Amino acid sequence: MSADFLKTPIDYLKGVGSERAKTLQSELSIFRYEDLLNYFPFRYVDRSKYYKIKEITPTLAEIQVVGKMISLREIGQNRGKRLTARFVDETGEIELVWFRFTKWLKETMETYIGKQILIYGKPNEFNGKINMVHPEIETMENHKSSPQGLFPVYSSTEKLQKKGISNRVMQKLQFQLLSEIQYLEENLSEELIEKLKFPNRLQAYRQIHFPKNTYELKQAENRLKFEEFFFLQLGLLLKKLNHQQKFKSYEFESIGNYFNEFYANYLPFELTNAQKRVIKEIRADLAKPVQMNRLLQGDVGSGKTMVALLSALIAIDNGYQVAFMAPTEILATQHYQALTTYLSKMDIEIGLLTGSTKAKERRELAEKLVTGEMKILVGTHALIEDNVVFNNLGLTIIDEQHKFGVAQRAKFLKKNKFPPHVLVMTATPIPRTLAMSLYGDLDISVIDELPPGRKPIKTVHRKDKDRLALFKFLKDEIQKGRQIYIVYPLIEESEKLDYKDLMDGFESISRAFPLPNYAVSIVHGKMKPADKDFEMQRFAKGETEILVATTVIEVGVNVPNASVMVIESAEKFGLSQLHQLRGRVGRGADQSYCILMTKDFLTDDAYQRISTMCRTNDGFEVAEVDMQIRGPGDLMGTQQSGILNFKLANLAKDQKMLHTARFIAEEILKLDPELNAPENQFIKKHFVQNHKEKFIWSRIG
Repeated sequence: MSADFLKTPIDYLKGVGSERAKTLQSELSIFRYEDLLNYFPFRYVDRSKYYKIKEITPTLAEIQVVGKMISLREIGQNRGKRLTARFVDETGEIELVWFRFTKWLKETMETYIGKQILIYGKPNEFNGKINMVHPEIETMENHKSSPQGLFPVYSSTEKLQKKGISNRVMQKLQFQLLSEIQYLEENLSEELIEKLKFPNRLQAYRQIHFPKNTYELKQAENRLKFEEFFFLQLGLLLKKLNHQQKFKSYEFESIGNYFNEFYANYLPFELTNAQKRVIKEIRADLAKPVQMNRLLQGDVGSGKTMVALLSALIAIDNGYQVAFMAPTEILATQHYQALTTYLSKMDIEIGLLTGSTKAKERRELAEKLVTGEMKILVGTHALIEDNVVFNNLGLTIIDEQHKFGVAQRAKFLKKNKFPPHVLVMTATPIPRTLAMSLYGDLDISVIDELPPGRKPIKTVHRKDKDRLALFKFLKDEIQKGRQIYIVYPLIEESEKLDYKDLMDGFESISRAFPLPNYAVSIVHGKMKPADKDFEMQRFAKGETEILVATTVIEVGVNVPNASVMVIESAEKFGLSQLHQLRGRVGRGADQSYCILMTKDFLTDDAYQRISTMCRTNDGFEVAEVDMQIRGPGDLMGTQQSGILNFKLANLAKDQKMLHTARFIAEEILKLDPELNAPENQFIKKHFVQNHKEKFIWSRIG
């Protein structure tokens, strides 16, 4: 059957009609046959099991029971009106209840009285008796003619229920559609299907909707999950191939005086092996006449800025300028200060351009950029404004790139004759599977070790009952000359409550650490920016020992003398936020601590987050657990990208399948980069018809 059949509007399917079609379109985005076919069950009920009434308990999930309805009556008045029925089998009796019923429902139920029927629903208990509310009902004749095995359950909405599109109706529509499809064109090669022991495509769809057993269901899931991963990876790899052939860039042929002088005389610390490995990878990229497109991942404090600086020096050695873009003024200023400090003894001019740069300074920067006198320009998205013109931009470094839009990043491509090389940095550890799917078209470098001499931060879990012992520990640390952060959550829905918690906490800290022996600062979102900066500066200069704050200190604060991070109500924070906050300490040579304060009783998720933090300092391990708990969409906001809207595949649970799909896609493209071989025609056709719009596409099709 051709792909055109699956493009048929859903109105034409027997059992749908124009009214149901409107509901399916508005509620589930089911417009065509293929949309319905790809609307998969979210769970299954074993249809082979039938319960006797005496076996029913209210703790059971949905069950099916065979018996007879022996009476039907209306009870109550107006809004309290309900329809009830007595349902019996040879072992007992239960009550069936409908709160939302119409004349039609009552008339239908009357036709079942005295007949043997099957009921399906969730048992409940009311006044010590078992009942079933709004059960689905089927005659035994109908039941025997419908597919047996595992019973598919589809997600529903209130509107679908009101319009009479129950789970049973969804099953009938799927069954009808599958009975009309006699053949489904393949999208994988015969060799691949055989090699991976997959069912054919039509079998897979039949088995995902109406599996006879768990083996059939697993087979279908494997096939359909593989397809989702495979075509995603194929698209990313083709995009990468296309990029390498299409985007030419400058060859940085030599390592010159600037790099060698800095490396020999001014490198402030010995590079880690991970930093050396990453710089080698970047050097190899920059030496080719193809635009580098590399993602640099590294945890807080792993030394990404130093790698970026050494990459910049390679560009300058070859006569090119460097743009260094950060998402906020705080981060841009921090990078500017770091680079200025590192290069203070070298003849390299560095500029800073942000939204608050004065007009006169802007004009001076513009002149020096055009002449090529300014070698490095650090800034926010102000760098991509049309009036910022470089003499010879060869390298763009983008920090925390997911905070910039695609269009913003693309503007850099138009700044020169050739697009500059691109190095993208992130301090948000991304699980390998997520990075492979989000950034599969980029080359990825990982700095996976911290500089020597850094002591791992000790993370401990404490409860309210431990507060006096905590205060004693904090006083001991202050006695040693250390400083302390105490952070309170900020959750928008309960801002007043959070503010109260923060102020109550501040008062109790001020009582426990009174003047003149101690000085306590406070920073929160309701303060004026000038007041906030004043308090931050006092803490940074060591004038206050304790900074009580909300999560405004998560990014951009660097106080090496601060050795303790206390996180109040730690169970309210997500894992990545806890890890980012922990990264505010451990920046000096002293032993640092992160103390997670929680209430006495935690949910399973909260306990898992807290115990993960106590077990490991590895940001990548933390990110893996975070993905297991929250799912990839929430972790990176990836649902917005439109590229990871998997229907079945799960990045957290199906990692092995993803790696298999990536490997197979790589092997196919290695031998046949344009997918012209006869055995790859199904793959090529399916990709062009269904996936090309997700990727920058020009080479295939």
